[in-house]
Amino acid sequence: MSSDRQAVTVIGLGSMGSALAAAFLDRGHPTTVWNRSAARARPLAERGARLAATPEEAVAASPLTVACVLDYDALYGVLDPAAAALAGRTLVNLSSGSPEQAHEAVAWARSRGAGYLDGAIMTTPPGVGSPEVMFLYSGPHAVFEAHRETLAALGDPLHLGADPGLASLYDAALLGLMWSTLTGWLHGTALVGAEKTPATEFTPIAIRWLGTVNRFLTAYAPQVDAGRYPGDDATVDVQIAAIDHLIHAAEARGLDNALPELLKATMERARATGHGGDSYASVIEVLRNPAGER
Repeated sequence: MSSDRQAVTVIGLGSMGSALAAAFLDRGHPTTVWNRSAARARPLAERGARLAATPEEAVAASPLTVACVLDYDALYGVLDPAAAALAGRTLVNLSSGSPEQAHEAVAWARSRGAGYLDGAIMTTPPGVGSPEVMFLYSGPHAVFEAHRETLAALGDPLHLGADPGLASLYDAALLGLMWSTLTGWLHGTALVGAEKTPATEFTPIAIRWLGTVNRFLTAYAPQVDAGRYPGDDATVDVQIAAIDHLIHAAEARGLDNALPELLKATMERARATGHGGDSYASVIEVLRNPAGER
């Protein structure tokens, strides 16, 4: 291994943790690994990783430890016995959790003398190591900058801010966007599929349409920030009329309409609160205030 690369430790070797360790190895970082079941570490050891016998030994081996375990309770369970080794080192936690748990974790790490970054992995294991995928981090900027180059082995490292809960918050928001987009695409695929159009034929056109949707997002973001929604492109009233066509076409072909019905109901709530003549961005007002309070 190249000696000019920072040494790093990976704790937790499930599918994702193993992919993280492999990416560090591929970029020439001396990599120490630990997993509760040592058998998961053997393929990485064969590639040159050092297998630590205990979490304390693993943490002590490197200035940077990256943890990817089931949850925050598992993180504490593994690393509490290694508290002495954490002092003066940095912990990057890529385990899933909530913003509130991230705030608790940074306090836990500080009490043990460790620097701390919370993170979110915006890919599946096969994507780890690609510069095209995002890894989100939040916590002290100085801690992030000290390890940016090493973290770049995993993917494009984006620092969201000093608030340690931001990475988890963005993760939840972006997953919501993904699920909504994928389910919308699947509903559309089912709709055209009812007329024997293959998904592989529909999808390139759907992707091209998403390019236009991207421009809507860019146009609507300043409206959301300002709280003003000029209906100079297409109003909520117009969108309600348009979604009726989708609902009718899908119903006629025997499809489940739960998603478009939910979208229509949300638009109608926006209209009922006075946003019928505003842009679609105004729907955020009913999402922010589901009780309809003024």
